[in-house]
Amino acid sequence: MYPLSQITAPASHLRGVQVIRLSVLTDETTSPARQRAATDRVAAEMSIVFDGRMAEDLDVSASKTAPFDRPALGKWLRRPDEFDALVWWRFDRAIRSMGDMYELAKWAREHRKMLVFSEGVGGGSKLVFDFRNPMDPIAELMMVMFAFAAQVESMSISDRVTGAQAAMRLMPLRFRGGQLPYGYMTAPLASGGFTLVPDPEAVKVIERIIRELMEMEAQGDSRAAIASRLNVEGIPSPRDYRQIKQGRATGGKVGKYKRQHERYAWQAGTITRMLRSPTLIGWKMHDGNPVRDPEGRPVMLTENPILTRSEFDTIGALLDRLGNGGGPTARSDTHSMLLHVIHCPSCSGFMYQSRPGGGRPRGPGESYTCRTRANGGVCEEPSTVKSVWADDYVEREFLKAVGDLPVTEVRETAGYDPEPEIEATMREFEAHQEQQGQQRSKAAAAAWQRRADALDARLEELESTPRIEPKREIVATGKTYRDSWPAMPEDISDVPDEEIFAINDERRRMLLAAGAKLTVKKGPRGGWRKLDESRCGFAVSTANQIDPAASRLAEIEAEESIE
Repeated sequence: MYPLSQITAPASHLRGVQVIRLSVLTDETTSPARQRAATDRVAAEMSIVFDGRMAEDLDVSASKTAPFDRPALGKWLRRPDEFDALVWWRFDRAIRSMGDMYELAKWAREHRKMLVFSEGVGGGSKLVFDFRNPMDPIAELMMVMFAFAAQVESMSISDRVTGAQAAMRLMPLRFRGGQLPYGYMTAPLASGGFTLVPDPEAVKVIERIIRELMEMEAQGDSRAAIASRLNVEGIPSPRDYRQIKQGRATGGKVGKYKRQHERYAWQAGTITRMLRSPTLIGWKMHDGNPVRDPEGRPVMLTENPILTRSEFDTIGALLDRLGNGGGPTARSDTHSMLLHVIHCPSCSGFMYQSRPGGGRPRGPGESYTCRTRANGGVCEEPSTVKSVWADDYVEREFLKAVGDLPVTEVRETAGYDPEPEIEATMREFEAHQEQQGQQRSKAAAAAWQRRADALDARLEELESTPRIEPKREIVATGKTYRDSWPAMPEDISDVPDEEIFAINDERRRMLLAAGAKLTVKKGPRGGWRKLDESRCGFAVSTANQIDPAASRLAEIEAEESIE
């Protein structure tokens, strides 16, 4: 019981906090501007002054997030001495559960605050719950009643939304809203609503990742290295890309300790999850499984999938071969021209680039070094060579060997193998069969049987579908290797590092694709003024495959050297 002397008397002006909450940022019917206008109006009527005090929580659900857990409102609730009243637009902007109501009312009674709503339930007149007088129980009683009504309304809304979304999932091409799958954007559907179409900017990133992934095995690269390059180049990860498209800040809290990051980085796992998602072939997904029509066929979310089924299966098989790991952590010298091209002949290990002091690319201190001993291995004569010497030597020898030969590319006509989908559908069918007999109602049993029949029908259809082999064709590009070789500017003093890295990356890709290999023996002391080419051995293992005439040219050169 509080003594009467402690009961707070009405003041001429009350210090208020304007509280704004929105579940979905693009919801125009309950926009922040409308909420501010309504709370400004009731504040003027009641002599409440905001003076810039505001708690604005956007993209925050009242059903899922209690008032004390909301980023902006939670901070004000922990500083009760700085205001007298909290002002909302409507009751559902504050709470939608009895539990949250109890905690908020308990807090208001303990700190003697006023809770104001400019509109009542259903758009009625304003509601004022004055907890400044602890001897008056009416405010708490009324708040209980309104909280009960709000919770019932929230449950009804949830049921309606769940039912509507379930129906929309079965509608071909209809996007029901929510998080966009990476690689797609919305477009109007002729019959109403929205569908998905490929997002050109994101598709370009996906195609680049797939291209680099296909080259990984030959280059000794890894998904971690691909992710590292994407991060270095500032290409937004799928999560950040969605934020940017919606006009929001990138990054957020990640990890066990919820540390704030300015952006979400690409990871090896990000790449794997993205490339294994059936949304790439246009399937609608729910709870990790394809959404299926009554015949068991996957329901499509777009008319123009990013990948064909054959392409998707090819990438999945490659990921299987690479295993679950992303490979070794990307090296700091990822952008060196001869990464995985230059070897130490003493131990046959790779030589890696070092740049003491973090100098510029192609600088005087940059070198390739055998690090076998540093990594605990055995190397009798570890080698070191200046990077610029090795790079220039390989450029000259590579173009000498294959520069005038035509560059070809392999064009594939996708085939189709039903086996991967048969296996995936069978796993889904077996998981469904485990629930057999667990249904207690006839309606649930009938629904279970319909899905079992649909999966069975889809398996029968797939088993009767013939396999179509892919076709590979080697086509000349009309360019030679010399034409395609990226030129390095003679004066790089004003060239950004990123441009030099890009040139090195493309050169390395061409060298590895051609099977180029450089070995450099350990040099004598004092041989630092220029490269002693007798230390070097260079070969292009696929030169003879590039052009059958190369084999004959090699024989002629050998005969001339003997003469």
